[in-house]
Amino acid sequence: MSLGDDQHSSGGYGGTGQTRTRLPDGGDDGYGGPRRGGRSSSRSLVTVVGVVVLLLAAIAFANRGGDDSASPDDGAADKPKASSTAPSGTQPVKAGFAHDQQGAQSAAANYAVALGSADMFDKAKRDPILQAIIVPSRVADFETTLDKAYSPGFNKNVGLNEDGSTPKGYTFVSRTSPIGTKLTEGSADNATVEVWCSGLLGLAGQNSTAPVTSSWFTITMDLEWINGDWKIVTHSQKDGPAPIPGDDRASSADEMAKAVQEYGGFTYAR
Repeated sequence: MSLGDDQHSSGGYGGTGQTRTRLPDGGDDGYGGPRRGGRSSSRSLVTVVGVVVLLLAAIAFANRGGDDSASPDDGAADKPKASSTAPSGTQPVKAGFAHDQQGAQSAAANYAVALGSADMFDKAKRDPILQAIIVPSRVADFETTLDKAYSPGFNKNVGLNEDGSTPKGYTFVSRTSPIGTKLTEGSADNATVEVWCSGLLGLAGQNSTAPVTSSWFTITMDLEWINGDWKIVTHSQKDGPAPIPGDDRASSADEMAKAVQEYGGFTYAR
C-alpha cells in the first residue's frame, strides 16, 4: 500500500548467530555426487592453503568498502560500483540519522521495518510510529488514510479479529526485512530512496485460515530533512523483484509461531 495514496498490499506492511559447515564424512562429496579419492596429502595441503589465501584476499577486498580510487570505471559506466551496495560499516547513530545520503538510506530501510510491523495493526501503536517518521505537515493525512485502510474487513482477511486483536491460541506475524536500498534522487535536504524488501504476513497456529506467507516488494520513499532528521513525505509500493522460490519445506504452524516468538526483528539496517 502506498501510505497516503494506495490500498494495502499483502506483505507490504507486515521481522547473530554462527554458521558451522560440516564436511561430509560419508561416501559423497556434499553435493550429491561421489567423493573423489586418490589425492596425496601434500596436494590436499596445497589446495587448502590456496583456498585460505583466496578467502583472505576476498575479505581484504571487501573491507576496502568505499575506496573508489583503486577501482577503474572504464567500460563499466552502466554498472553500480561495489561501494554502492556494500554494507557501510558505520555504527548506528544514537539519535536520528546522519544528514547525508547514507543517512537517508538508513532512515528509509528502518522506516520500512516500522511500517511493516505488527504494531501498525493497532491504532494506539500505529499513530506514534507515524508521528515519529512522517513530516509533521502530513501526519494527520497519513493517520486518516491508514485508519480507513486497517478496516475490520481487512483485519479479518489477514486472520485477526475485526478490532485488530489476535485470536486466542494464535500468533500474528507481520514483518518487513530490507534486502537493499538505492538512492534515486538526492540533494542536501531531500532524497528519494527505494527499499527492496521481503515480508511475512499471516496467522501462525493450528487451523489458521490465513497462514503466514512471504512476499517481495519495493518501497519508494520521498524523504525530507526536517527538525534534525529524515522524515517521510510520500510513500509508495510495488511488487518484486521476486526470486524463484526454493525447495524449502514449509514449516508447521507451531514451528513458525515459535520462530516469531524467539527471533526478534531487526531494529537497525545498513
